[in-house]
Amino acid sequence: MRNRPKQVRGPTNALTNAPTNTLTKAKYIAINAFLVFHILAIACWCLPIDSPLITLCKDRVRPYFLWSGLFQSWDMFSPFPKSANTYIEATVVYQDGSRTTWTFPRMEQLSLTERYFKERYRKYAENLPLDQNDALLPDAARYIARLNSTPSHPARTVMLIQKWSFIVPRADGSYIPEPWSQHILYGYGVKPEDLQ
Repeated sequence: MRNRPKQVRGPTNALTNAPTNTLTKAKYIAINAFLVFHILAIACWCLPIDSPLITLCKDRVRPYFLWSGLFQSWDMFSPFPKSANTYIEATVVYQDGSRTTWTFPRMEQLSLTERYFKERYRKYAENLPLDQNDALLPDAARYIARLNSTPSHPARTVMLIQKWSFIVPRADGSYIPEPWSQHILYGYGVKPEDLQ
């Protein structure tokens, strides 16, 4: 029978584990504080209640939600559901007078996988026509001009066009699509430096 060497243990002292325990506790507290903040922030952000306290909370957490890309709104469902199908398309006029039509990705025309990756386009296009977002229109037009231009075929003008069809439910629960209406949301004269 072999003799095993004896294991030598140092003195057990609670102070030797103190930095590790403190760090573990600090991580635990930080993670829990973040989770509590995040859950409360989402609850305040998504509540369809119009009160000064909720508005104050939304103003405080807005930078975090915009930075993280987690902003969302449930007002599509409550308290007043949307009453129209809408989308935005652009007519691009080229230097030679030819035209093309470009449409923001529309969810109903995409596969499930494409919808997952392009959902932000829908949100962007849904908010683009709002009066408080007028400053976004020139950037959207420049982006579309760059997407649809080549050095030999540059864009001259981009017209953003909003299209909509009202949702009118019938008394028997059926739905007949209303005719589509449209108006020019914004016209932009493309400058050479926009295409670089």
